[in-house]
Amino acid sequence: MSLQYTGSSTFYTELAEIPLPVSADFIGDNRVARVTYSVRDHDRNIKRYLTKTFDNQCTTSHDSSEIKAFATSPSKSRQAILREVANSKRFVEIWTGTQLEASLDVSNYHQAFLTDDFLYSLSFSPSETSLLYTAEASINTDDDPYNKFRYTPHFGDTCRAKKRPTIFLFSWTRSPSFTRAAKQDLTLFALQPTTESPVLFAQATFATEDTIFATGHEQTKDGRILGARGCFNRPMGIWQLTLLKDSLGSPSASRLTPRNRSCRSPRVLFDNNQPIKLFWFSNPIGGPHASCVSLESRDLLTGTNTVLVRTVLEPTPSNDFPGLYTEYNMPTSPFLRRGDSIYIVLQSIWRSRTTVLFIDTQSGEITDATKLGDGPLYSWTLHATDNKSRFICSRSTPTTPWEVLLGSFDQHDTLEWKVLDKSLLSSTIKEALDDLMPSIIPITARAPVETLLIQSKKASTCGGPKPVCVTIPHGGPHATSTTSFFPAIVALALEGYTLNIPNYTGSMGFGQRYIQKLLGHCGSMDVEDVAESVRELVRRGISEEGRQVVMGGSHGGFIAAHLIGQHPTLSNAASLRNPVVSAGEFAMGTDIPDWVYSEFGVSSTDSDSDSYTSPTFNLLTSPTPTLPPMTPKIYNTLFTASPIAHVDNITAPVLILIGEDDLRVVPGQGIGLYHAIKGRGEVRTGAEKENKKGTVEVLSFPGESHGIDGVEAARVSFEATRDWFKAFGEGG
Repeated sequence: MSLQYTGSSTFYTELAEIPLPVSADFIGDNRVARVTYSVRDHDRNIKRYLTKTFDNQCTTSHDSSEIKAFATSPSKSRQAILREVANSKRFVEIWTGTQLEASLDVSNYHQAFLTDDFLYSLSFSPSETSLLYTAEASINTDDDPYNKFRYTPHFGDTCRAKKRPTIFLFSWTRSPSFTRAAKQDLTLFALQPTTESPVLFAQATFATEDTIFATGHEQTKDGRILGARGCFNRPMGIWQLTLLKDSLGSPSASRLTPRNRSCRSPRVLFDNNQPIKLFWFSNPIGGPHASCVSLESRDLLTGTNTVLVRTVLEPTPSNDFPGLYTEYNMPTSPFLRRGDSIYIVLQSIWRSRTTVLFIDTQSGEITDATKLGDGPLYSWTLHATDNKSRFICSRSTPTTPWEVLLGSFDQHDTLEWKVLDKSLLSSTIKEALDDLMPSIIPITARAPVETLLIQSKKASTCGGPKPVCVTIPHGGPHATSTTSFFPAIVALALEGYTLNIPNYTGSMGFGQRYIQKLLGHCGSMDVEDVAESVRELVRRGISEEGRQVVMGGSHGGFIAAHLIGQHPTLSNAASLRNPVVSAGEFAMGTDIPDWVYSEFGVSSTDSDSDSYTSPTFNLLTSPTPTLPPMTPKIYNTLFTASPIAHVDNITAPVLILIGEDDLRVVPGQGIGLYHAIKGRGEVRTGAEKENKKGTVEVLSFPGESHGIDGVEAARVSFEATRDWFKAFGEGG
């Protein structure tokens, strides 16, 4: 029986097209709130952006696809735009209200603008006459044709073309007649600091007219740039670049952070327009790819570095704060002033939720501004502050789409909330969502494991068989399934399924010890945590044996594949997106080969190499290590811990979803599992009962990377999984 299309999902399409708030800022003299949304357009098969401005009335504008990035100046009177038009023509523009103050065609200066989380820069100087941004440097092939083909490492999945990030300094002289600056009054320099070893600079921000703080990315000793996306442990630090009047393109460079820390996201705190402190995020280099974040600072007057918020090994009964588990970057403007105190405002994972924290910039004292209480299971996202007393957030629950809120403090220092925007839903979707009930269930036998449960109120109280339960372990493994609204997840619940979404050992938001505990135990501890979550829901009468399926992507696919191999009677069917199947082979093709050695606890004695000494907690003996060779002993360790070791036991029908451009888990992993399952199928003929062993199908998506997040690809992936579970979810 092959995969059969049963029609489009109106639930998924409507939910996926709800505008998602992705960024915000405050503009103009009155510092009006402005929010940018991402919108999936299924008719045109594209993602679009729209902006809402919340002044006396809400004004909506549809952003041009030409705009790659924009930023508002410190005075809120100017806006910088990075624009790319047809035929890859690129422009940097500075606008004052509706007046174009300066514009430069930069098409011949560099390649694409870089606007991702780990390379993006867009910063005005204090005088608002210069701008920093990041772009891909051009290659000179005139004198040496080999340069066009010479190997240069890139930044990994979704970043194949990002190899030479360069900070550019655009400056202009304002016209005294308030007209557009003349061409001779425009300058552009590529900043190329001199360092002892190669460093790729990005995330640049001005402190003064001639002082810049930036993040510096380094190669490993064996010449790699380790994949950046989702990884907080890369060789990188915070640097100070000082512009030299007689040589603007060659600033001096000095590293401000230790070489054993991975530091990113520099943010400057100003007092009366003077820079007084620098803040950044910090994690250990090596070990788990994501871990408890430290917030560090530097007094710019004394040059003293301080750890403001330290790693939390484990929450205690008297203080249940689990540590910081932030996004990759701080908001562009993270500062908030209350009375005589200045705070950094961040969102952070706290168990299975995200919450908003106020962190005192002097003492490091932390206040949870959005505690759970007895209300809805809100997860929060912080978008921006006005650097005074207001900030913009969005929030959602597993069954309530996003709403945008303005937070502010009154004269009595009381936090007040104003809802700026809510998602618009059809009456059909509203009624369907009202029937869903989310909750968090502790898995006491594997504490502190807990699972997010989404179930139908009606189905949970009526007689007959329980709905089929879909277990969805997250990827990572150092990530978290939170109580945020995810259209593809809730749409599956609306299709009639109960959802079991466990946060197993290694998940973020529970303390650093909980992350470290998984290292060396992938394929056993995480798998048993998830299996126990299934058994716990059965014991509670929420679901029942024989009506279970499983789905997961990346490391979630690794766990799902393990479940159908180690526990072949537990699940009737599986859907796997870009799953890790054979860790030994994975190490040779992924953009994050160090992940394998860290997560599976491979030691120096396994490799006969002195590159690694303490595998379980920090594999690196230097900030830029050489990876050990793949010896037979290492391969055997990795094979034993991989799903492929249990492929002979798989009887459940398996759907595999492949992103053909995936550089994180290369397509050969999923394709290899397809052939392994298919080759072990048993041929039955005549009137014999159909045997499902060997039932496997692959959907392969051209142009899609690890997340398979394109508009059409995401929709087809959802509908294929739905149809697979319709066909096989009830067993029989």
